[in-house]
This record gives sequence, C-alpha cells and structure tokens, in this order.
Amino acid sequence: MRTTLRTGKLVVSLVAVGALALTACGDGGGDADNGGNGGKKNNGQGGGTSVELPQLKGQKLEVAAVWSGPEQDNFKKVLTEFEKRTGAEVTFVPAQDPIVNFLGSKIAGGDPPDVAMLPQPGAIAQAVKNKWAKPVGTEAQAQLDKNYTQGWKDVGAVDGEQYGVYFKAANKSLVWYNNAVFENAGASEPKTWDELMDQARTVYDSGVTPFSVAGADGWTLTDWFENVYLSQAGPEKYDQLARHEIKWTDPSVKEALTTLGKLFGNKDYLAGGQDGALQTEFPTSVTQTFTGGDQPKAAMVFEGDFVAVNIGQTDAEIGTDAKVFPFPAVGDDAPVVTGGDAAVALKDSQGAQALLTFLASTDAAEIWAKQGGFISPNKEMDPATYPNDVLRDIGTALIASGDDFRFDMSDQTPQAFGGAPGKGMWKALQDFLKNPKDVDGTQRQLESDAAKAYKS
Repeated sequence: MRTTLRTGKLVVSLVAVGALALTACGDGGGDADNGGNGGKKNNGQGGGTSVELPQLKGQKLEVAAVWSGPEQDNFKKVLTEFEKRTGAEVTFVPAQDPIVNFLGSKIAGGDPPDVAMLPQPGAIAQAVKNKWAKPVGTEAQAQLDKNYTQGWKDVGAVDGEQYGVYFKAANKSLVWYNNAVFENAGASEPKTWDELMDQARTVYDSGVTPFSVAGADGWTLTDWFENVYLSQAGPEKYDQLARHEIKWTDPSVKEALTTLGKLFGNKDYLAGGQDGALQTEFPTSVTQTFTGGDQPKAAMVFEGDFVAVNIGQTDAEIGTDAKVFPFPAVGDDAPVVTGGDAAVALKDSQGAQALLTFLASTDAAEIWAKQGGFISPNKEMDPATYPNDVLRDIGTALIASGDDFRFDMSDQTPQAFGGAPGKGMWKALQDFLKNPKDVDGTQRQLESDAAKAYKS
C-alpha cells in the first residue's frame, strides 16, 4: 500500500518563517492584500462565492470522520454552509480509530458513508486497494488544480490517480509553552535539542514539571519520534524508513530512540512520570499545561497547530499566556513534519463529488479557518481569515514551503502499523515510554510489526 507522496528537501522555512510572530501577538486583524486571492476577502458564509455547486435538494449525504469536540463542531459549520448552498441534507457520522476498520464494517453492512475524512495517506491507499474509494470528479479536480500545489495533490493520489482532497493540514513540529512559567523560571525558547533539555532543567528547578506528554494516545508518541528522527537522521533516511526500505533495526533508529529515551526516561521531566504520561490523553496534555496560572502541571506540551483548539478550552490567551516555538534541531536542521485529513468519496454520486468540490475550495477552508485550530493547505485562501497572528503565520509558512515538506511518517505506512491503537508504532512507542531503556527491544518489535504490515 503506497501513495505517490512527493517529497523534497528538508525545509526549515515552514517553521522559521512562521516563527517570526509565533512568540508575539494574540488576536489581530490581517491585511487582505496579503491573501492569495488578489486581496478579495471572502468569509465563506454567503457574500461573493468562488465555487459553483449543483442544486441537490432532497439528497441526503453522510460524512464520516474521527473528529470530536470543537473539531467536529467546526467541521459541522462547513457542512452547514454546503447544505445552504446545495439544498442537500448532510449528516455527520462519528467514526472510531482506526477509521479503515470502521468503514470496513459500514461497507460490509451495506451502509457506507458518502464521504470519509481519512487522516492517513496509507488509509487512502487501503481504501483504493479495497475498491471503496472513488476518483475525484472533474469539478473537484479543477478546484484542486486551482488551489493546491502539486505536492498536496500527490499526497492524496494513488498510482497517479487523484482520490483525496486534503482539507485540513497540520504543522506537527511545534512546542507550546506556558509563558508565565517560562518568565518566572527565567527560561527562554530553545533552538536545539540540547538547549531544550537545558531549559527543561531551568523550568524544573523553578518548581514546575517541564513536559506534558499524551502517552495514552500513541499517535503523539509517533510524532515525537518522527521529529527527532527527521532532524537527526535526515530526510533521505526518513523517506526510506517510511517506505520500509531500511529496517527499524537500523542504527539511525537506535540513535533517535536513544535521544528520545533520555527525555522519556527522566520521570521528573514528565507530568505524572511515565505512568502518569501513559494515562494522559491528548486534550488533557494541553489543558493541564495552561490551567493553574504559573503553577500548572507542566510547562510545555509538544504537538501541532491544532493544540490551539484545546488551549481555547482554557482561560489562556494564545500569543500572551500560551506561546509556541519550533521543534528544536536535534541534528543539523530543525524538523518540519506535516499531517492532514483528506476527503475521499466512497459513493460515486453527484452529492459526494459536490462535497469534494466544496472542500477543495477557498470558501470551505475559510469557514473553519476563522474558527481557529485549523491550518489550510489551500494556497488561495486569504490568510487574514485566521483569527490570530500565531495561526496566520503558521498557515502562511506552510504555503510558503510549497512542495518541500515531509508528511507524517506513521500516516504514510499501512494503517495496521502506523495508525491503529494498541498495535504497531503506537503500542511499541507506548511500551518504550514505559521502559525507555529498552531501545533494542523496541526496535525489534517495530521491525516485526512493520514487516507484517507491509506484506499484507
């Protein structure tokens, strides 16, 4: 199972450009002239529209996704606008991870959703292999050609044919921190891994645990590994490991795990120690970093731009109380890992294709973008739509990177290895968090699971 993922050289600019304003400002307006649509603002809620959609009155559609909480609520705003414009009735279907298994059950029961939001290129490839997925139609392809770079189209393609529309992107190389804690401790933003460990010691000496780690969610641990590995081993090795062209017993994997193990092995640096981290889910890992004033449970939490959604559930203000810095360089360059969610049609219907067309448009992207917690790969979307300068600069930097990015490694692999709770990378890295000294055993387990998954 392989996508036609296009990869270029490692690009630090994705984070470096965005870092110019990441540590400053909170909410603020933007200049429409900075947008990619010729300065024309479009709020995606009526006003001048940029995409034509068919009238679908009387048609019913189902859209499946694993989003919950604020993400689900914001996506439903997008679907509501689609309903207004087309007359269709759209139902959101909550899915469980791994979504491929969920979809398999629905399809076996004769009740597939019309569209599914797939969070992994590997899941798109599996849906194509299973003959579930339908290629994008002419209108959706036209929107993709207009609004997306070739790299983002390629991530949603299998064997050269377009199946996925990447609606939501993510910069997964960010560390968010409690500014009050840093100020009280006299800590500063690090640029290298060694500096990160030094600042962690400074924070710890001030009486606050440095890191909040969401070990209960294995996907966050894969992101930790991928950032360390990409920076330390380099993009060529990263691509080879993602395609299983080198084994997980390779010395480069050992080096990355050893580096990460020095952090995971220091229980004083993890909120609740290793046991506490393994019981901490992602939303809690964020909220416990930004509640409690200058005495939270942790000072820093690593994850993507979508952390902003969970910060929004606290009293912290992004850009003032909650700040962010790029994942520090472990090797020569700081890593830039991206992720995303793609819309894939599972029914060959006018309604499914119309929704893909809408999701590929600037109109749809701007509806969620202005809510926050969302970064769009749509290069024509007006960046002034983002609700604050932090997200605006992250989004602008993503577009500025063009096709030079590395997609989340676990998302490129077969889902049984890289995207399933209690299996593969998720389980092996949770076991590693529990016992960070067992580098060799972790490598052997990863290789055994990868070998099985790539053969299936």
